[in-house]
Amino acid sequence: MTATKTTSSTYRVGDIAVTRVEELLSPGSPPSYLFADFRPSFYEENPELASPAFLDPKTQRLMSSMHTWLVRNGDDVILVDTGCGNAKPRPPAFRRFDMLDTPFLDRLAAEGVTPEDVTLVVNTHFHVDHVGWNTMLVDGRWVPTFPNARYLFPKAEYEHWIATDTGLKGFPECDCYLEDSIKPIYEAGLVDDIADGDEISKGLFIQAAPGHTAGQVAVIARSKGETGIFSADVLHQIVQVPRPEWHCRFDEDSALAYRTRKALLEQAIETDAMVFPAHFGAPHASRLARRGSGYCLVL
Repeated sequence: MTATKTTSSTYRVGDIAVTRVEELLSPGSPPSYLFADFRPSFYEENPELASPAFLDPKTQRLMSSMHTWLVRNGDDVILVDTGCGNAKPRPPAFRRFDMLDTPFLDRLAAEGVTPEDVTLVVNTHFHVDHVGWNTMLVDGRWVPTFPNARYLFPKAEYEHWIATDTGLKGFPECDCYLEDSIKPIYEAGLVDDIADGDEISKGLFIQAAPGHTAGQVAVIARSKGETGIFSADVLHQIVQVPRPEWHCRFDEDSALAYRTRKALLEQAIETDAMVFPAHFGAPHASRLARRGSGYCLVL
C-alpha cells in the first residue's frame, strides 16, 4: 500500500500524519560545489530536475529547504530534525544560517502545535541545519524550545561529537552549534539515547544510516501496510536520486555514505515508501522508481 497525500503539506502513512513545517526555502549551493562529479550534461539527461522547484533559474543554485517534519502519531507529537534556529551566531562556513530571524514557531503554531505540545524531538544527526530549534535564547541563555519533549539523540553521534572530538577534528567549525543547540539539552536532562532498531513511538523505528556522519539515523514509519522513510541527509540533494554514486562534500565517509544511500533507495522501492528528505525543493516528499542505473522521483 502507498502512503497518501491529504493536503498540500500533509501526508498519511497509515495512521501516522506527516506535515512539513518550513523554516527556509532558498537557493543554496551550486551543484558543482556540493558534488565533485557534477557535469552540466546532467540536466540534459534529467530535465525534470532543472525545474525552478529544484534549480533556481537565476543563480543556477540548487533549491535548498530547511524544514522539520511534524509527525502526529496517536498521543505523540514528534519533530524530526529542527532546522537552523533563530539568533544563533555562525562562522563564515555557515553564513547562510547566521543570526536568522524566521517565523518557524509561528508556522508550527499554524499547524496547531505549540512548543509545549511536542512530546518527542528526533535529531537524525548533529549538523547545524538539523538541530537549531532544539534551543532558543531566553534572557541570554540557550534553553530547550520544547520543554515537555524528550530529545532523542543518536548515541553514536554523541560519541562522535561530544564524548570524543573525532567529529570536530574534521569539522572544527561545528563546535558553535554543539555549544548552543546540543549541550544545553544534555544539561537540562532531556536526552534519551537512540540506536538502530529502537521503536520510538508506535510504528516509528530508528535505522542506522551512517556515512554523512558517523552516527546518522533515518526514521522508518510503518502503519497499516504503508511505509514512510525520513531519510535525513542520506539524500542530501535531489540530484543524488538519479546519481546515488555522487557524494556530497559534507559526507564524512563517502564510500559508506554511498552504500547507505544505495540501500535506502532500494528499500524505498521495495516498500513503495514515501520518502521525506531533509532539503529537497517542492514537493519535498515523493515515492521513487527505478530508471536506468539510477532512480527517479514519482511526481
